[in-house]
Amino acid sequence: MQPFKSVTYASVQPGTRLIVLGAVHGNETCGTKGITRALAEIDAGTLRLTTGRVTFVPVTNPLAYANQRRTGDRNLNRKLVPTDTPREFEDHIANWLCPLLAEHEVLLDLHSFTAPGVPFVFMGPSDNAGPIEPFDRAAREEALARRLGVGRAVDGWLTTYAAGVARRREQAARFPEATLDLDPRYGIGTTEYMRSIGGSALTLECGQHEDPAAPDVAYRAIVNTLAHLGLSDAPDPAPAAAMECLSLSEVIDRLHPDDAFAQVWRSFDPVAEGQAIGRRHDGTAIVAPFSGFIVFPNPGAEPGHEWFYLARSSARLGPDPK
Repeated sequence: MQPFKSVTYASVQPGTRLIVLGAVHGNETCGTKGITRALAEIDAGTLRLTTGRVTFVPVTNPLAYANQRRTGDRNLNRKLVPTDTPREFEDHIANWLCPLLAEHEVLLDLHSFTAPGVPFVFMGPSDNAGPIEPFDRAAREEALARRLGVGRAVDGWLTTYAAGVARRREQAARFPEATLDLDPRYGIGTTEYMRSIGGSALTLECGQHEDPAAPDVAYRAIVNTLAHLGLSDAPDPAPAAAMECLSLSEVIDRLHPDDAFAQVWRSFDPVAEGQAIGRRHDGTAIVAPFSGFIVFPNPGAEPGHEWFYLARSSARLGPDPK
């Protein structure tokens, strides 16, 4: 097993402290490739760091990466928290990664997805003082999201997971064969942890896992982030004038190997209220509870894991205020 590895560059001039992650999920390699390209350009002097500090983690989960699969012992991007009693490999990663995140102010986490679709960015919540994810840096995340080179943003992750855990508790008695995670911290991944310690964070979904353009999406996002935060000598990229914004509202788990979709779904396919999405193994129909969009449909999801998400349109990102 390869040791944990990070590469840090520091300018003599003070500035923002940025961290960029790749391969949090081991079969999502576009971030690793984009980071490798950026490292080569920094080393060659063609990408110049003029202020601040940037840390790159090309392979965040080396066990999953070595096995070319999503996880090692479990999903690193759920229940990310340090522990005094590590049992799974991802616990050891968390004990190394969480202190590293705490040394930085901004996180860019590079991912990809299973079903075909176009790249998009996951943002945190709007500023709020609520109990689930209190936050006061939404404007900073929104400004960066507009400059990553994608046209769609999604929010609502942690509130959706809170509702998902409540649903799992209800389903646990009905579907004892499904291993459902009932821990209320289940939705906390890299970006949620970063926000919880005072930072800001974005997850960029760079495209489908095997899309040959996904590493370029990752690389462009790295370069644009360095420029926008003033770490490089490149000009601040022009912001997207307007972006489509959606808010996650539901997460639906697969509970049995014979649970099946009603059709082949792609991320962000529209669904109408009452439309058939799939069917449980016992014949129970799964229909859309509202008109919206399906996100991350995964026909190969293991029982007890997320099967698909539903999102609604949001007016959060309108014309850029600048």
